[in-house]
Amino acid sequence: MLDIGGNGRVKFATAFMAMSLLLVPTAAAQEQPVWHYGLSLVDDLKYPPDFAHFDYVNPEAPKGGDLRLSQTGTFDTFNPLLEKGETAAGLALVFDTLMKPSEDEISTAYGLLAEGVSFPDDISSATFRLRQEAKWADGKPVTPEDVVFSFDQAKELNPLYQSDYRHVVKAEKTGDRDVTFHFDEKGNHELPYILGQIRIVPKHWWEGTGPDGRPRDISRTTLEPVMGSGPYRVASFSPGGTIRYERRPDYWGAALNVNVGQNNFDSITYSFFSDRDVEFDAFRSGDIDFWLEDQGMRWAIGYDFPAAMGGRVKREEVPNPFRAMGIMQALVPNMRRKPFDDERVRKALNYAFDFQAVEFEQAKSSAISTHYQRINSFFFGTNLASSGLPEGKELEILIEVKDLVPPEVFTTPFRNPISTTSQEAHENLRKATALLKQAGFELKGNRMIDTTTGTPFTFEIMLNNRAETTVVLPYVRNLQSIGIEARVTIVDPLQYTKRNNAFDYDMTWEVWGQTLTPGNEQADYWGSAAATREGSRNYAGIADRGVDALIQRVIFAKDRETLVAATKALDRVLLAHNYVIPLFYKLIAQIAYWDKLARPQELPKYGLGFPHVWWSKSAASHWCPRVRCTCTCGSSG
Repeated sequence: MLDIGGNGRVKFATAFMAMSLLLVPTAAAQEQPVWHYGLSLVDDLKYPPDFAHFDYVNPEAPKGGDLRLSQTGTFDTFNPLLEKGETAAGLALVFDTLMKPSEDEISTAYGLLAEGVSFPDDISSATFRLRQEAKWADGKPVTPEDVVFSFDQAKELNPLYQSDYRHVVKAEKTGDRDVTFHFDEKGNHELPYILGQIRIVPKHWWEGTGPDGRPRDISRTTLEPVMGSGPYRVASFSPGGTIRYERRPDYWGAALNVNVGQNNFDSITYSFFSDRDVEFDAFRSGDIDFWLEDQGMRWAIGYDFPAAMGGRVKREEVPNPFRAMGIMQALVPNMRRKPFDDERVRKALNYAFDFQAVEFEQAKSSAISTHYQRINSFFFGTNLASSGLPEGKELEILIEVKDLVPPEVFTTPFRNPISTTSQEAHENLRKATALLKQAGFELKGNRMIDTTTGTPFTFEIMLNNRAETTVVLPYVRNLQSIGIEARVTIVDPLQYTKRNNAFDYDMTWEVWGQTLTPGNEQADYWGSAAATREGSRNYAGIADRGVDALIQRVIFAKDRETLVAATKALDRVLLAHNYVIPLFYKLIAQIAYWDKLARPQELPKYGLGFPHVWWSKSAASHWCPRVRCTCTCGSSG
């Protein structure tokens, strides 16, 4: 079975803040800004100001070797801020951000380009102080002007940034190394944290001229290798086919505590494939070094080739990435189009989805399906998922908006239709037909007809991955049995992105990723303003006052208890409106990799640490550190 379908973009953002201080002000210096070397949105910071490195890295990891990775789809731009086109995979290697996340803490980041951040008690602004040693690849310093330019361009050109930073009204230089962001609302706890995630680009480079003598234009796509301040540079590429990144020996931040033991490969090459099966064949033949499995059937029976049988390809199942992540994977009707704007129709479409039939089609054996569960929450797999009936603070929050939410949230827990027997499956189809009748449809012969217009109920399901058809086709057959004609269309990545951004579909397959501290991104997922903003992640077209009100409760939660309660209330209302047809997920990552790769014995608690904390065994075999020699040359180091 599949884990991530559609063009699922996973974004990490949060809403409740606990912070450790870089400087503790004395009584005589109360008016001086307090600089924070890190921000944690859930707990106290794990690491002190003078920490040497993250616990999950090998600080003596050898440098060297080549890493070969794959990517489904293509690329047509190296512009890291623009929403247009297909951005090249791996660009995060080229660009640093103001702060760097820690993978063994929840929603926590420490200074990278910025050595500290300060903000007033009312969080009406945030000021980042850049490191004096931060440099671009051409040796020029990273400046506040670069940060202001990056923010202004990102917000102007990219709908995602427009949503995430809609309450950041201005960025300005406020010191030789200081840049201040001003907010149009107070008390939005997560804004300083998510501002630390912006990719910072060099103003002087983008305002210069390219090799062809023409001025560069950040508002357009480009295949000129871009310059950044990060640990790698674009070394070579074949348009749409491959990209090779090379590690920069002059990287300014190599010795920073947040970078020690990381960025170990001399080169990282991405190869692009239009077919996932062909991509796997490249891994199986040894042309690709690492594979993140997304099909249960292949994981169960597809690794019978000699390298896997003989142990040269290692396989692991790890829960780490999902310990702090909630998932909603679903088929999404577009409510901007009829008849999906009718909640009875959407509910009927969920009754017509037979999860057990999909399991049988996919699995053919119980061994495969044991990892997968039907999703029953927009925060599936976390303690933010609603269940049972609301109580306590969650109930209080729902009562505050009771006139704006469905009354059944107080009386009826959400449950997906169950079809463990043929009788249950038949009963679900009967319920679907009854709901469609209430919505103005009637089964005439073998076709479901709109009684007002006389037109049959037909629609298109847009996919960008052929493997998804193994899930969708059983659903299509079930719909056909009640007179609904659903056509499956598989489009290439460029067309998929274009149609997705323009909401040009009847139904699509999407994935939303959640952290344990949801916040401003919820408005882009489900908010009314995002329903009409092209490029937003409100794929369903949700525009509901009750949902909007609960999003605000989440964003402005003043403590962890309130955040959890508000999120559960939001989840409960989203489910009650039947906005999506929930699919399934497994809360483990299935990874396979050739034994040329090595990693720390313990992966970070909340991630794979890949590729930044892994390294090449070929580099280790020729590596002679002062304290300990791991090479085969016989030296004592």
